[in-house]
Amino acid sequence: MLLGLLGVQPSYGYDLKHGYDRLFGREKQLAFGQVYAVLARLLKSGLIDLLGDEAGAGPDRKRYQVTPTGRDEITHWLFTPDIPSATLQSNLFAKTVIALLLDADAGQLLEAQRAEHQQRMRVLTQQKRGADLATVLLCDHALFHIEADLRWMDLTTARLDELRSEVRR
Repeated sequence: MLLGLLGVQPSYGYDLKHGYDRLFGREKQLAFGQVYAVLARLLKSGLIDLLGDEAGAGPDRKRYQVTPTGRDEITHWLFTPDIPSATLQSNLFAKTVIALLLDADAGQLLEAQRAEHQQRMRVLTQQKRGADLATVLLCDHALFHIEADLRWMDLTTARLDELRSEVRR
Protein backbone atom coordinates (compact mmCIF):
# COMPACT_ATOMS: atom_id res chain seq x y z
CA MET A 1 0.00 0.00 0.00
CA LEU A 2 2.88 2.36 0.72
CA LEU A 3 4.28 1.74 -2.76
CA GLY A 4 0.85 2.53 -4.21
CA LEU A 5 0.59 5.73 -2.18
CA LEU A 6 4.06 6.71 -3.31
CA GLY A 7 2.94 6.08 -6.89
CA VAL A 8 0.61 9.08 -6.62
CA GLN A 9 3.51 11.50 -6.27
CA PRO A 10 7.02 11.68 -4.79
CA SER A 11 6.81 11.93 -1.04
CA TYR A 12 8.54 11.78 2.33
CA GLY A 13 8.18 8.90 4.76
CA TYR A 14 6.42 11.18 7.25
CA ASP A 15 3.79 12.16 4.67
CA LEU A 16 3.34 8.54 3.52
CA LYS A 17 2.68 7.45 7.09
CA HIS A 18 0.03 10.10 7.57
CA GLY A 19 -1.57 9.32 4.19
CA TYR A 20 -1.71 5.63 5.10
CA ASP A 21 -3.17 6.34 8.53
CA ARG A 22 -5.83 8.64 7.04
CA LEU A 23 -6.94 6.13 4.41
CA PHE A 24 -6.24 2.71 5.94
CA GLY A 25 -5.14 3.07 9.55
CA ARG A 26 -8.36 4.12 11.19
CA GLU A 27 -8.03 1.47 13.89
CA LYS A 28 -4.35 0.57 13.66
CA GLN A 29 -1.92 3.23 12.55
CA LEU A 30 1.50 2.45 11.16
CA ALA A 31 4.55 3.05 13.31
CA PHE A 32 7.14 5.38 11.80
CA GLY A 33 9.76 2.64 12.14
CA GLN A 34 7.61 0.31 10.07
CA VAL A 35 7.26 2.92 7.31
CA TYR A 36 11.00 3.50 7.11
CA ALA A 37 11.74 -0.23 7.16
CA VAL A 38 9.37 -0.74 4.21
CA LEU A 39 10.92 2.21 2.37
CA ALA A 40 14.39 0.72 2.88
CA ARG A 41 13.22 -2.62 1.42
CA LEU A 42 11.53 -0.90 -1.53
CA LEU A 43 14.70 1.10 -2.19
CA LYS A 44 16.89 -2.01 -1.98
CA SER A 45 14.52 -3.85 -4.36
CA GLY A 46 14.70 -1.07 -6.92
CA LEU A 47 11.01 -0.23 -6.65
CA ILE A 48 11.66 3.33 -5.48
CA ASP A 49 14.46 5.90 -5.82
CA LEU A 50 15.73 8.43 -3.32
CA LEU A 51 15.28 11.91 -4.78
CA GLY A 52 17.46 13.54 -2.17
CA ASP A 53 17.80 14.70 1.39
CA GLU A 54 16.39 17.90 2.78
CA ALA A 55 17.89 19.32 5.94
CA GLY A 56 15.49 20.36 8.67
CA ALA A 57 15.33 20.91 12.40
CA GLY A 58 15.45 17.14 12.99
CA PRO A 59 16.95 14.35 10.93
CA ASP A 60 17.29 14.89 7.18
CA ARG A 61 14.04 14.33 5.31
CA LYS A 62 14.34 11.88 2.44
CA ARG A 63 12.05 12.18 -0.54
CA TYR A 64 11.21 9.07 -2.56
CA GLN A 65 9.65 8.36 -5.93
CA VAL A 66 8.47 5.19 -7.66
CA THR A 67 10.70 3.70 -10.36
CA PRO A 68 9.32 2.23 -13.60
CA THR A 69 9.83 -1.23 -12.04
CA GLY A 70 7.87 -0.01 -9.02
CA ARG A 71 5.02 1.17 -11.27
CA ASP A 72 4.95 -2.28 -12.89
CA GLU A 73 4.78 -3.85 -9.41
CA ILE A 74 1.87 -1.56 -8.43
CA THR A 75 -0.02 -2.53 -11.60
CA HIS A 76 0.67 -6.22 -10.99
CA TRP A 77 -0.52 -5.93 -7.37
CA LEU A 78 -3.67 -3.99 -8.32
CA PHE A 79 -4.82 -6.36 -11.02
CA THR A 80 -3.90 -9.69 -9.45
CA PRO A 81 -7.07 -10.91 -7.75
CA ASP A 82 -6.77 -11.97 -4.12
CA ILE A 83 -7.69 -15.58 -3.43
CA PRO A 84 -10.69 -15.54 -1.09
CA SER A 85 -9.78 -17.43 2.07
CA ALA A 86 -6.58 -18.76 0.52
CA THR A 87 -6.13 -21.21 3.38
CA LEU A 88 -8.65 -23.35 5.17
CA GLN A 89 -7.27 -22.23 8.52
CA SER A 90 -9.48 -20.64 11.12
CA ASN A 91 -8.68 -19.96 14.74
CA LEU A 92 -12.34 -20.33 15.67
CA PHE A 93 -12.57 -23.70 13.92
CA ALA A 94 -9.38 -24.83 15.68
CA LYS A 95 -10.77 -23.79 19.07
CA THR A 96 -14.00 -25.63 18.34
CA VAL A 97 -12.20 -28.86 17.43
CA ILE A 98 -9.85 -28.65 20.44
CA ALA A 99 -12.85 -28.02 22.72
CA LEU A 100 -14.50 -31.15 21.34
CA LEU A 101 -11.31 -33.18 21.76
CA LEU A 102 -10.98 -31.99 25.36
CA ASP A 103 -14.66 -32.68 26.03
CA ALA A 104 -15.14 -28.98 26.79
CA ASP A 105 -18.37 -27.16 25.98
CA ALA A 106 -17.89 -26.17 22.33
CA GLY A 107 -21.41 -24.74 22.29
CA GLN A 108 -20.45 -22.34 25.07
CA LEU A 109 -17.34 -21.36 23.13
CA LEU A 110 -19.42 -20.61 20.02
CA GLU A 111 -21.98 -18.63 22.04
CA ALA A 112 -19.24 -16.52 23.62
CA GLN A 113 -17.77 -15.88 20.18
CA ARG A 114 -21.22 -15.03 18.81
CA ALA A 115 -21.64 -12.41 21.56
CA GLU A 116 -18.24 -10.93 20.70
CA HIS A 117 -19.14 -10.81 17.01
CA GLN A 118 -22.48 -9.14 17.77
CA GLN A 119 -20.76 -6.54 19.96
CA ARG A 120 -18.31 -5.78 17.14
CA MET A 121 -21.25 -5.41 14.75
CA ARG A 122 -22.82 -2.82 17.08
CA VAL A 123 -19.56 -0.87 17.20
CA LEU A 124 -19.16 -0.94 13.42
CA THR A 125 -22.77 0.07 12.86
CA GLN A 126 -22.28 3.03 15.21
CA GLN A 127 -19.08 4.03 13.38
CA LYS A 128 -21.02 4.20 10.11
CA ARG A 129 -23.41 6.87 11.42
CA GLY A 130 -22.43 10.19 9.89
CA ALA A 131 -19.14 8.79 8.59
CA ASP A 132 -17.52 9.50 5.25
CA LEU A 133 -18.06 7.01 2.42
CA ALA A 134 -14.65 5.33 2.84
CA THR A 135 -15.41 4.59 6.49
CA VAL A 136 -18.89 3.31 5.66
CA LEU A 137 -17.48 0.97 3.01
CA LEU A 138 -14.77 -0.35 5.35
CA CYS A 139 -17.35 -0.96 8.07
CA ASP A 140 -19.67 -2.70 5.59
CA HIS A 141 -16.81 -4.97 4.50
CA ALA A 142 -16.15 -5.96 8.11
CA LEU A 143 -19.86 -6.38 8.84
CA PHE A 144 -20.36 -8.74 5.90
CA HIS A 145 -17.45 -10.89 7.10
CA ILE A 146 -18.89 -10.97 10.61
CA GLU A 147 -22.28 -12.01 9.20
CA ALA A 148 -20.59 -14.89 7.36
CA ASP A 149 -18.87 -15.95 10.60
CA LEU A 150 -22.21 -15.88 12.42
CA ARG A 151 -23.79 -18.08 9.75
CA TRP A 152 -20.85 -20.49 10.12
CA MET A 153 -21.35 -20.54 13.91
CA ASP A 154 -25.04 -21.38 13.46
CA LEU A 155 -24.24 -24.22 11.08
CA THR A 156 -21.45 -25.56 13.29
CA THR A 157 -23.58 -25.38 16.43
CA ALA A 158 -26.21 -27.49 14.67
CA ARG A 159 -23.54 -30.05 13.74
CA LEU A 160 -21.51 -30.21 16.97
CA ASP A 161 -22.50 -33.79 17.82
CA GLU A 162 -21.59 -34.98 14.34
CA LEU A 163 -18.28 -33.06 14.43
CA ARG A 164 -17.50 -34.43 17.90
CA SER A 165 -17.88 -38.00 16.59
CA GLU A 166 -15.76 -37.28 13.56
CA VAL A 167 -12.83 -35.63 15.35
CA ARG A 168 -12.69 -38.31 18.05
CA ARG A 169 -12.27 -41.15 15.55
